Order: sequence, then C-alpha cells, then structure tokens
Amino acid sequence: MKFCLTAALLPAAAAFVTQSGKPSTTTTSLKASDLNGWVPDESKFAWGLPGSLDPAEDFDPLGFAENADLTQIKGYREAETTHGRVAMLAVIGFLVTEAPVSFHPLFNTAGRDIGPAIRHLDEVRVSSPFFFEVLALVIGGAELSRSLIGWETPGNDSDRVLKEDYYPGDIGFDPLGLKPDTFEEFSEMSTKELQHGRLAMLGIAGIVAQEFLNGKEIFVNFGLAPDTFDPSALPVTF
Repeated sequence: MKFCLTAALLPAAAAFVTQSGKPSTTTTSLKASDLNGWVPDESKFAWGLPGSLDPAEDFDPLGFAENADLTQIKGYREAETTHGRVAMLAVIGFLVTEAPVSFHPLFNTAGRDIGPAIRHLDEVRVSSPFFFEVLALVIGGAELSRSLIGWETPGNDSDRVLKEDYYPGDIGFDPLGLKPDTFEEFSEMSTKELQHGRLAMLGIAGIVAQEFLNGKEIFVNFGLAPDTFDPSALPVTF
C-alpha cells in the first residue's frame, strides 16, 4: 500500500508541473468585476489567484508559477480546477460503487459483487452497451459548452487560449446560488475547492494504483469489507 501511495504521488504531483520559460509582459485593463473581483497582479504569487494556503503558502519549489505570464497562469489554473473537479467525482464514484456500499443506480448490478471500480466498465459494457455512446455525447456536449464560454477561437490574433474576461474554471454553473459576492469570500471558497481537488487527484491516483496492483477494492484493502469478489465472474478476464 505504501509503495502504491508513493508511486501515485509522483505522477499526480507532475500534473502540477508547468512549462517553464521566460514570461512575456502582459497587461490587462479588465475591471475586477469581470473576474470575480480578481485583479491580475504580476508582483503577487500566481498573479494573485487564490489557492495558496498555510503551511505551504506560495508552494512553487521549481519556480514554474514565477516564470508564467498571465495567459499561462490562467491556463494552468483552468486545467488544475477542471482536473480537480473530475478527480473529486471519481473518488466519490469509486467509494460508493465498491463494497460494502455497492451502490449502482444506473445499472442492474446491485445484486452482484462486481469488484473494484477499475473493472466496472467491463460489466457496464455487457449490461448497458449503449452507455458509452451516450457518455461520449454528454462529455462532448459539456466540453463544447465549456469551450464556448471560456476559450478563444484557435488562431486568434492575440494568441490567447482563454478569453480575457474569463475567470479560470468559472463557467457560470451555480444552480444553488452558492457563489459569493465579494472577492474575499470567493477567494476562500475557490481555495477550498482547489485544495479538495488537489487531494482528490492524489487520492484517486493512489486508489487506481492500489487496485491495479492487487485487484481488490479499497475498503477490502483497509479491512473494512469482506473479500468476496471473484474475478472470473466478470465478462472480461485478465
């Protein structure tokens, strides 16, 4: 287990490593209201974006954030936020679909132990073969919507990836109205989301590595669930 956690930390930490290079001078005339109160400031860590937290405040041992211009730092934050959200969903999905919870609301598999979550797609393909096509359409629609909201047209004159008035990660999805009105409160909420996302990225990397190593669910590895899974019962056997 220790080996897997160590191995998982390396690729997950590498996800935070950004391209190095001397930054170009970037100025902005945007009002703070256009970016949730954030005013890009080159003199501050990561141009003043939220996400820095004690006890490792301004954590950037290799100086990548220091060498990033405004366009780069917004791109990095967009990628980090998006991957963190996906990782948080993945952790929840792994934990609730494996023993002892075994909650499978979309598929007729609740009566069977279908093992670790890394093998669930094998069972899904058999029980609901149309699922992958629907999933591709849903993901494609979500990504298209996100790109239309925040991304510039490829080959634009300013050579920007993200729109100038787009705050990284803010696609306007707030059905419960939880988004704060002030930058101080928004910064605190954004930092919490980033920290949970970072932890989730490390966590899901460790979970996947451990399940690939011995083929057992995480709660089984912790001794919190019985090991009743029979790999030969799956439609695809390795």
